[in-house]
Amino acid sequence: MKTVTFAHQDVVPALGQGTWYMGDDPSRKADEVASLRRGVELGMTLIDTAEMYGSGKSERVVGEAIAPIRDDVFLVSKVLPFNASHEGTLEACKASLSRLGTDRLDLYLLHWPGPHPLEETIAAFEELQQAGKIRHWGVSNFDPNDMTELMSTQGGEQVATNQVLYNLTRRGIEWDLLPQSQEDGLPIMAYSPIEQARLLSRPELKSLASDLDLTPAQLALAWVIRKSGIVAIPKAGTVAHVEENARTLEIDLTDETLSELDRLFPPPTRATSLAIL
Repeated sequence: MKTVTFAHQDVVPALGQGTWYMGDDPSRKADEVASLRRGVELGMTLIDTAEMYGSGKSERVVGEAIAPIRDDVFLVSKVLPFNASHEGTLEACKASLSRLGTDRLDLYLLHWPGPHPLEETIAAFEELQQAGKIRHWGVSNFDPNDMTELMSTQGGEQVATNQVLYNLTRRGIEWDLLPQSQEDGLPIMAYSPIEQARLLSRPELKSLASDLDLTPAQLALAWVIRKSGIVAIPKAGTVAHVEENARTLEIDLTDETLSELDRLFPPPTRATSLAIL
């Protein structure tokens, strides 16, 4: 299985599970719980959620799914920027842990840069670590300038990851952020790796995937995790979907296929603003 190693020597699968929009429709809850558990069974043990997703509903679904298998899961959640003062971060973490039904997070992220000084947020992260409430902390939606500021802030060098939008149609980070992160030995978490399913209808991707006897999702995901140091976190709301995704871990794309994907979905030729969904 393809894996990614964080600086703290935690090894996680290169393919995890996202949960954005889970919990929004109560009628889908049973399927969502089942898909998360099946994903863990198949080795996709990293589960990513956030207090923002459904205003906590996603965390509750995740909490139900992992209740009997908590020790098998690398659990990630996020604090909203306007909650990320020192005290606000502590309270947000407490609320997330309650919704998740657990006593700890493996990774806690600042969801995007916000109004509170980074020093306050980092100090709260460190306090949560000392209390055993979180094991590691990181950031999300930080562009190269944000990362430079973070690294120059006291304690900022302890950041474990930066979670950003990255897929075949959102390749901007390859110009600057990705090389910078690789140089720093900082893993990237790629959210919306199939562009919230919009990629799956692209005829050029469907045609190439068919030629390779793959589904469009498998081809798109295999491309995202083709390089070391990148974790993709697609959302799958059904067992069949998560099983389809899991087979991506067995795929190695050839140089010819990668060149064709570069032709179909060209890499960036200049610096651009960080894409965000």
